Amino acid sequence: MNKSLLGLTIATLATTSLIGCTKTEEGAAWGAGIGALAGQAIGGDTGGTLIGAGVGAIVGGAIGNDQEQQQQRQRR
Repeated sequence: MNKSLLGLTIATLATTSLIGCTKTEEGAAWGAGIGALAGQAIGGDTGGTLIGAGVGAIVGGAIGNDQEQQQQRQRR
């Protein structure tokens, strides 16, 4: 299996798994993924990847939570 097909399959599965999630959960998942990629690119090791994933999940979850709260305020 070539790398681009594998990457496309992983991306499809990752986005499909977010169906039905709240904005907070979606933000945390996307943040963790992006943070892990950034951590690996910057640190080049497992520690950097894990730190990036953790920080990304926290930041992404916070952004998603803020979006949820904004939507709730608009519905009132």
